[in-house]
Amino acid sequence: MSQSETFHIVPEDRHNALVHAAYRHRGYDETESAMAARFSAHASRHGIRTHNAIKALHLDHLFGSGSQGCVPGASMDRLPSRFGASEVWNANRKLGQAVAYEAMERCMSLADEYGVGMVSVDNAFHYLWGGGYVMEAAKRGYIAYTNCTAALAEMVPFMGKYPTLGTNPHSWGFPTVAAVGFPVVIDWATSVVAMGRVQQLAREGKPLPPNAAVDEDGNPTTDATKAKHVLPFGAHKGYGLALVNEIVGAFIGGSLPTLRSRWTDDGDKHAPCFFFQVIHPEALSAGAFAGSRSQAENVKAVIEDILGHGNENCILPGQLEAEFAKRCDAAGGLLFSAKEIAAFSELAAECGEKSWMVDDFEVAG
Repeated sequence: MSQSETFHIVPEDRHNALVHAAYRHRGYDETESAMAARFSAHASRHGIRTHNAIKALHLDHLFGSGSQGCVPGASMDRLPSRFGASEVWNANRKLGQAVAYEAMERCMSLADEYGVGMVSVDNAFHYLWGGGYVMEAAKRGYIAYTNCTAALAEMVPFMGKYPTLGTNPHSWGFPTVAAVGFPVVIDWATSVVAMGRVQQLAREGKPLPPNAAVDEDGNPTTDATKAKHVLPFGAHKGYGLALVNEIVGAFIGGSLPTLRSRWTDDGDKHAPCFFFQVIHPEALSAGAFAGSRSQAENVKAVIEDILGHGNENCILPGQLEAEFAKRCDAAGGLLFSAKEIAAFSELAAECGEKSWMVDDFEVAG
C-alpha cells in the first residue's frame, strides 16, 4: 500500500449505510446486509482493497443474487453429528459473509468447551477475505484457521495445462497482540499472481513474472494479454496447498472444481465449501515453558528470536494490515481512492441512495 497515494476519508457509518442499502436492494435480509457491511468495513480498515465492498458487490453481480448462485435470505441447516466439538452445516447458498461470521463464532464457543471447535459448511457462497475472520478471532484470544474452495477454478496444477484448482489461501490467525501489538495473520493466494493482477498488467501493457501464467494452449507466457490461467506459487508447493482446499471440500461434499459457479440443472453441485477451526491456546499448552515464562511470554520470546540476529527489518504477516488500520483510526474513517469513491457512487445510484462525490470527503494527511 503506497503511503504517497491520495486517499479520501469516508466515515465508517456512511460507508456501512451505503453497503447495507446496496445489499438490501439486491434482496438480502437485514442480518445478511449488516454482516456484509461489517465485513466490508473490516476489509477496508485493514487496506484489503481486493476484497472491499466494491469487489464483494461485483462478485455478487457475477455469481450471487443476479444469478443462480447466492440465495438471499436462505436458511442454513445444521446437520446431525456424533462429534461434540464439530458441526456440519448446509448453507443452502446463503451469503458467505453471514455464514462465515456465524461459523467462526460457533467455533470459538466450541473451543471454550472442548479446547477445539470445527465447522464444515457445504453448499456455500464465497466468503471473500478469509484473513478477516481469523483476524477477528485472534484479536479475541484464539488460534483460528479457515480455508474454502474458490468460486472458479483458475489455476493450473503443477506440470499441467488446464485450470482445475482454485487460488484460495489457507488463512491462519494467531493471538499475538500482547507479543507484537497485532494478530499474526497468514493469508495469501496459492497462485503466483491473482487473475486480477493479470488483468491489471494487461491494461498497463506490462509483462508478467516468469512461470506465473499460461496461454490458452497451456504454454507458459509472460504476455499478460495472452495469459488465460495462472500457476501455483513455488511450483509443487503451491500446488499442494491448493490441492488441500479441494480435497477438504471433497470430504465435506463439494463436487468437481471445474463445475463451480457454472450454474446448470445437471444434478451436480456447483457451490463452494467452507472449513473453519478454532483452537483455544490453553488446549495446546504443555505448561513447561523455559525460564518459567508464561505461554504468552513464551510466544513473545519466540517471535523476538525470529526477528533478532539481524532480522529486525523483517515484517510479520498481518503487520501491514495493522499499520493501515492505524492510518484509518488516525484519520477518523475508512480510506478510499478517488476511483473507489466513483465506484461507490455507482452503487449508490443503483440502490437509490445519495451519490458520493470526491469533494464530499476530506483528503487524508
